[in-house]
Amino acid sequence: MKNKQKMELAVCGLSAVKKLEKNHPEKIKRLYFTEEKAPLFGGLCKKLAKNHGAYNLKPAADLEKLSGTVHHQGVVAMISFPEIESVSSKIIEEWVEKNETVILLDRIGNANNFGAIIRSAAFFGIKNIILPIDEAQTFITTSSYRIAEGGMEFVNIYSVKSSAGFLKDVKDRMIRIGTDLSAKKTVKEIKQMRNKNPVVIILGNEENGISPDVRKNCDELVIIPWPMMSAKKESSVESLNVAQAASIIFYELTV
Repeated sequence: MKNKQKMELAVCGLSAVKKLEKNHPEKIKRLYFTEEKAPLFGGLCKKLAKNHGAYNLKPAADLEKLSGTVHHQGVVAMISFPEIESVSSKIIEEWVEKNETVILLDRIGNANNFGAIIRSAAFFGIKNIILPIDEAQTFITTSSYRIAEGGMEFVNIYSVKSSAGFLKDVKDRMIRIGTDLSAKKTVKEIKQMRNKNPVVIILGNEENGISPDVRKNCDELVIIPWPMMSAKKESSVESLNVAQAASIIFYELTV
C-alpha cells in the first residue's frame, strides 16, 4: 500500500522485510510487528533507534490497515517510495560493455506477476528490469514486494518512455528477443547464436502478447515448446502464466 501523503510504500512479508534489513536497512523509516514476530527484529530495532527510526508493536488488524493486505505475515516496514531511474545512453553502454541481460516488460498488466518475475530474475542473477514509464508506479506495490520474496533488493528497475523506442535505441548493440506463440525458435537456439552479445528479453501481456510495435523491433521471436507436441491434445493449455514462462526462459538463457 502506498501512502501518497508521505510518498511511502509498505513492505510486508517476513522474507521481504528480512532481506530489506540485511541489504538496505537504511531504507526503513518505520517498522511495525506483532508481538509474536518481535524476537526476530531485535537487531533491526537497535539500528532504527540509533538512526532515529521508529518501531512499534501492533496487532495484526493494524498491520492489515498499514499494508492493505491480510498477507503481512506479522511485519510491515515503511520505506520511501522507490525512485525509478530512466534508461540513459550511459546505462545502455554499460550493459553492452558488461554483456548484461536485460528484461523488458511490455504491458504485463499485473503487479503480482511482476513480483514473481522479479523473484525469478534475482534467482537466476538477472538484475536489470525495464518497465514502461506509465506502468512503473503500478507495478512497484506492497504485493509485488512481498511476492518477490526479497528479490527487489537484488535487481535494478528502470523506466523507458516507450518500449519500442528503447528497442530501436539498442538495435545492433543488443539481441532483442521477444516471446510469441507464433514463433518457431526456442531460447536454446537463440542462446547458441548469442556468443558475447548482450540480450534483451521482452515479455508481453498474457492475453495479447507483446505489442505490434515491439514485435516489429525484435531481432528474434521465441516460444517455449510443448515437450510432447506430437501428443498434444486439442484441449491442452496453449500458454503459461507470464511469470511461469519467465522462469523457464531465464533458466534456458543462463544455465
